[in-house]
This record gives sequence, structure tokens and C-alpha cells, in this order.
Amino acid sequence: SSPADDENTFKILIATDIHLGYLEKDAIRGNDTFVTFEEILRHAEENEVDFILLGGDLFHDNKPSRKTMHTCIQLLRKYCMGDRPIQFEILSDQSVNFSFSKFPWVNYQDGNLNISIPVFSIHGNHDDPTGADALCALDLLSCAGLINHFGQSMSLEKIDISPVLIQKGNSKLALYGLGSIPDERLYRMFVDKKVTTLRPKEDEDSWFNIFVIHQNRSKHGATNYIPEQFLDDFLDLVIWGHEHECKIAPISNEQQLFYVCQPGSSVVTSLSPGEAIKKHIGLLQIKGKKMRMQKIPLKTVRQFHIEDIILRDHSAIFNPEDPKVTQKIEAFCAEKVEALLDLAEREHLGNPGQPEKPLIRLRVDYSGFEPFGMLRFSQRFVERVANPKDLIHFLRQKEQKDKKGNINFEKCTIRSASEGFTLRVEDLVKQYFETAEKSIQLSLLTERGMGEAVQEFVDKEEKDAIDELVKFQLEKTQRFLKERRIEGIEDKIDEEVTVLRLGRRKKIMVPTSVVTHGKYCSMCILGEDIQACFWHPRGMTPAQVKVNTGTNDATIAHFLCLEQCFE
Repeated sequence: SSPADDENTFKILIATDIHLGYLEKDAIRGNDTFVTFEEILRHAEENEVDFILLGGDLFHDNKPSRKTMHTCIQLLRKYCMGDRPIQFEILSDQSVNFSFSKFPWVNYQDGNLNISIPVFSIHGNHDDPTGADALCALDLLSCAGLINHFGQSMSLEKIDISPVLIQKGNSKLALYGLGSIPDERLYRMFVDKKVTTLRPKEDEDSWFNIFVIHQNRSKHGATNYIPEQFLDDFLDLVIWGHEHECKIAPISNEQQLFYVCQPGSSVVTSLSPGEAIKKHIGLLQIKGKKMRMQKIPLKTVRQFHIEDIILRDHSAIFNPEDPKVTQKIEAFCAEKVEALLDLAEREHLGNPGQPEKPLIRLRVDYSGFEPFGMLRFSQRFVERVANPKDLIHFLRQKEQKDKKGNINFEKCTIRSASEGFTLRVEDLVKQYFETAEKSIQLSLLTERGMGEAVQEFVDKEEKDAIDELVKFQLEKTQRFLKERRIEGIEDKIDEEVTVLRLGRRKKIMVPTSVVTHGKYCSMCILGEDIQACFWHPRGMTPAQVKVNTGTNDATIAHFLCLEQCFE
């Protein structure tokens, strides 16, 4: 390319889900994430990129170990600090872009630092802000001047996403970012139109618009993902983190007219088919409104090969009545492992940077047969594979065939203890209280809030998470009782707490001006306007209240009718 082209062309290295520190205590795989992170930074240096753009989950743990943090700082200092001049400039208000930082400006403009390759990153679900100060590991790196943490939003009511506006020569880039937020909450905020992406006031059509997001892209439930159509159609490219399968070649969304790039992870963290796709990072070039994505294969990633076996499909070999059928199945699986090891050995030739021992996984549907002992089987390969303990994954059919009769392994019953149970802590807490006796049901706290607090306590070692929840909910309840003007009236407290709890469950705010008349409700007050209630027209008897609301309690009946009015 000509010097003029270089002056007007952004060169950006794209990567997501690096998961530094994953299995760092494993004798075989402990250094995998660090080795590959160094390879990523080396590619950035060799390609003389303008900056590195990360899509979340730089760290695997919310509170990385000292070893992980030390290695990360060491590598960032080695590859991203230096005398090479920065060729672009920031045009937007940096105090808005980096408002959560104690140093709200891009690191290369800091007079005390010498930055050669700026790193811009949003946070993921593994390294998200927690605790009373809402800090995360990225904030430590930001305070040290090593990265630029953007895309934070702490508001539960409304999200305004302001772009980092960057110019290089004649090319202008608007960089939007949104750090990880629980999918259900963000989904609801999009539906309620509480998420706004702000556009530049001048020449808004001249900007190339990139949006970096870290959420579920594939559907994991009715609202446990973010549909692409929720994102604005003025965007040009979406960098989608969190999903580990590498789909780095930009794919056009025909409805929204933008492209989606899913770089995937740079380390295998789950032994599933999506992780077996070869890992890449991207070299993104932008000139004006045109872009080009170059795939760069990562050569230090440990090989991973996976194969599915359905024993019933081999009826000519295996007979359930054969007393030696279990030994035959074990020998058959051993042959499959040997074949995958041969494949790994052939692929490893000529790539000295790749770890020697591969990850191998057999998913065996053993329906109609007895599984063999995995411990003895894995000991055969302990010196040849990186994951001998979870080499075999036994599954049993449970209505897992699709309409074409194919096996859907994602819906099989899991036998392997190494795979673990996929229920989250917060789900277990919710299940506990849903089935608990009435005497130990929560009154002031919610199951969801308690579940999230326990999740923070267990997964992120937030020792004060439960105390903070209790304190927050007590203060909230006290404010509610004061607004209702019944503080000190003990007989009314339980009744009012019930109203508050119902309000939380139905996600409807109960106006403080709501009043009850006698033993039944006569009207609802919505905002400033008094409107006759559809369910409780003036003069309805208590018996009619019970029929329409299912309760004799005047306060609860009033609330239920209020809900209908809001709908």
C-alpha cells in the first residue's frame, strides 16, 4: 500500500475472550492462556497496528491471581509501550468516554506514559465490575495506564452509549462499546427502549461505526440473549464477544444491514464442538466507509479434537446380551482415541509453538449399554493427552432426536461427573425458596437478589455481597414505609411489606397515593389522574372483589386491580 493509503487506513487487531489465568494451576495447561496472549500481542507489534480492540473476558476470574495479573502487566508493558508514534487522534469528549476512570483520557495522551500500541477493551461477564466500588481487573490495568477501559454503564434505568470518536487522516471511526450486563436485564432494557446509542452531531454519515458487545448471541431462553435486530441499523460492524466459537469472517445481517464478526476465544475452556473450530484473531483495516478483515490463525493454541459416538449405530459390533460387550466398547473407544491422536500428531508437524499434548474428547451415547470404567481407560493416555480425566463423556438418550431423527447431543442426559452440573448458584437459590416451607420464605429479600448475592459470594469472592444486599433492601423497605406514612404502626407493617413484595414480583411501582376505602377498593390512582378502575367500579362489594382478584385482603386486592389498570 502507498504511504497515502496508510495515512488514511486504520489497522486494528481484533480479539475477544482471552481468559487469562484459565486452569493456571494445571501442570499441563497452566500457561496456555499466557502463551497465546503473547502471540496476540506479537501479531499487533509485527503488523504495526494503530490499536488493539478487545471484546471482553480478558481475564477468566473476576479476581485474577497475582501470577495472572503480573504476567498480564508484564506482557502489556513489553509489547504496548515504546516510542512508535500514534497516528490517530481522539475527537470525542474523553471525560464521557472514560468517565469511570480516575484518569479520564486515553492512555497514550498521558504525559507520564510512553504508549506505542493503545489497547481498548470492554469488560466481559468473567471480569465485570463488582463490589461497592464497582471495580474490576480492567480498572487496575486502566489505572496503571496499560489499557483504555470503555463501555461501562452502571445505571439500571437507562443506558446511553457514547462513541469514542477517532480520526486517522480522512477516515473517521465511531467506536461504541457496552460491557457485559446480565442478558435478561439488557433484553428488557432494549424492549423498553432504555438503551440509546448516541451519534455524532456533525456529518453522522461519514463515520464508520463499530459496536463491541459481550452477550449471548445464540438463544439460551426467551430473554437470555440479545437478538441482533435490537442493535441500531446505522452500525457498520458489530464485534461480538462471549461466544467462543470462531466465526471471525464478517457475516451480513440482511435485516439491519450491518456485519457481525464473532472472533471467538483464544483458549479452549469447554470441551464442546464449537471450541474445536480453529482459533483466529482478526486484522481489521478501515478506510473511509470500507473495511477488510484478515484472519490470522493462532499457532500457539492447544489442539482440540472431538468426536461423537452412538453405540446403537454399531449394532453389528455390539450386542447388549454379549457378556463381553463392555470390554468391546472400551476397545472401540480406545481405537477412536488413537485415531484422533494420530490426526493431532500430523497437524502438529511444522508448528513448534503449539503445545505437544492435545485435548481429546469422545462423547459416547451409551443408551442400552453399560459404561466402562473411565479411570482405568484414562490412565492409558495420561502421558499423551492434556485432559486424561475428562477424555470420555458418557451421555444417555432422553428425547434428544430432532425432526429428522438425528441425535442432538446438547439434550442428552449427562453422566460424566467431570462435566459438572450446569445450574447456576442463583438458580439453585431460587429453586430452594420456591420449594421451601412458608415459614422460611423470604419476606424483605427477593429470591433473585439473594441468588445474585450468593453467586457473587461464591464465584467472585465478594465477601460483603450478602451484607450489602440486606442493607440495601432494609433501607429500601424503610423508605417505602415512610412514604406510605405507616412507620411505627406495627399492625400495618406486614400488610405493606406484602404490597411491596407483590410490586417487585409484578415489576410495577405502587404509587404512594394509592388508598383503600373500607374493606374493598373503590378506585385506582394512576399518576396525577384519578380514573375509575375496570375491575373495581365504584360500589363493588367485597364478595365481588374476591371473585375478580382472588383475595379478601383490601390492600392486595387494590394492588391487583392497579396492575390491571397499568396493563
